Amino acid sequence: MIIRRQLRQKRKASIRARLSGTAKVPRLAVYRSNTRLSAQIIDDVKAVSLASAWVKGKNNASAVALGEAIAVKAKAAGIKKVVFDRGGFRYHGSIKQVAEKARAGGLIF
Repeated sequence: MIIRRQLRQKRKASIRARLSGTAKVPRLAVYRSNTRLSAQIIDDVKAVSLASAWVKGKNNASAVALGEAIAVKAKAAGIKKVVFDRGGFRYHGSIKQVAEKARAGGLIF
């Protein structure tokens, strides 16, 4: 029996096979746990995290705060363009809110 987590890991691997972050265009990876949302901007070539942010809670209000926070940290690090990695989660609800607020904050993807 395949459980939910295994299905998400399979989707995540499929997504990661198609995209990767570089120094010019890093990857914005979003993760949703039971208690919080987190986002990282990652350079996969050097395997380093360039910026990160997390918020407690996983509702839409928390997602809005996370999107704004990661956009501010990206600007401070000099990052304008990213590749969005939804991490195997469906693009709706809190994941979509993070993406929309990051775009509103100045990130291009």
